[in-house]
Amino acid sequence: MKKVVFVDRDGTIIREPAGKQIDSLEKLEFIPGIIRGLKLLVDSGFTLVMVSNQDGLGTKQYPQKAFALVQKKILSLLEGEEITFEKIVICPHLRTENCRCRKPKTGLVESYMKKHAIDRGHSFVLGDRLTDVEFANNLGVHAIRLTRRNDPRAKYVTPDVFDACSFIARFARMASFTRTTSETTIAVNVTLDGAGKYEIATGIGFFDHMLEQLARHSRMDVTIHARGDLHIDEHHTVEDTGIVLGKTIREALGRKKGIQRFAFAAPLDEALAEVSIDLSGRSYVSFDCKFIRERVGEMPTELVEDFFRGFADGLGATMHIRCSGRNDHHKIEAIFKSVAVALRSAVHIDSRTRSFLPSTKGLL
Repeated sequence: MKKVVFVDRDGTIIREPAGKQIDSLEKLEFIPGIIRGLKLLVDSGFTLVMVSNQDGLGTKQYPQKAFALVQKKILSLLEGEEITFEKIVICPHLRTENCRCRKPKTGLVESYMKKHAIDRGHSFVLGDRLTDVEFANNLGVHAIRLTRRNDPRAKYVTPDVFDACSFIARFARMASFTRTTSETTIAVNVTLDGAGKYEIATGIGFFDHMLEQLARHSRMDVTIHARGDLHIDEHHTVEDTGIVLGKTIREALGRKKGIQRFAFAAPLDEALAEVSIDLSGRSYVSFDCKFIRERVGEMPTELVEDFFRGFADGLGATMHIRCSGRNDHHKIEAIFKSVAVALRSAVHIDSRTRSFLPSTKGLL
């Protein structure tokens, strides 16, 4: 499904003068940060569609030729930065004409929406006006409004267009997944470019503590709500949480363009955990760690390996985990923290290669 940003033109890409119409090159001025911002969106896998109201276009007061001259210059400059629009739609009518295509009405993009499968949960309208917010609501996508005013109907409000594009790019690396079986119901939400915030409840205290370490040290924002058949034992809840968390991160990674892909990390006090990760799309786990205790808190130590096997299956990752030490609590915590730090590096996007897949095969 396509992730689309419907971009307003005047007031968003270029400054809107007092006279409204930008009918000469002398009036043309790009909004600071917009070129960097749109390039970020393109590199993040978004499709761009320009949607603009141009009052009275084609009239004597606003000739089509004057508009075309400015529009051609805008598109030429953006194309020079590898920014292109899949579709450009313009409403030429005045508000008083009560047409069906003027924003916030959706007539301009109805055929486009029918033709393409749009991921509305990860698509946006980027604009500076209230009508852009209403347009987004009518389309069933998120609104990003460029203003200093508060607008509770918008998903995000900022006067800085690059900040707005950065928010959209971060949102692109967010995913939710719920899995229900006869044994468990697991709901997970992940934001890869987060701050390490977490809300975790599995019914197994020590397991919650380990998942909190995973969130905090990976810098991902993670929400996990798990309900399982703990009256039988902890195995289904722990393993299924691993599977669903891995699947959710995999979904948030999207096409994996620009990620580091490989990473490793290490210790906690006397315990040494060595973790290597490859986000290869292939599941494999080598787990070399011996535990002395049967349980740490409410969690059987044998389930640590089962969690990471489920996690690697869901994520599609190769993981090598080795650990040594005296204290089983420390060893397990060292593993979770090391996996977190390795993940933080592996999912990180290198700005130099943001548009490239880290593989010579063309697929991960």
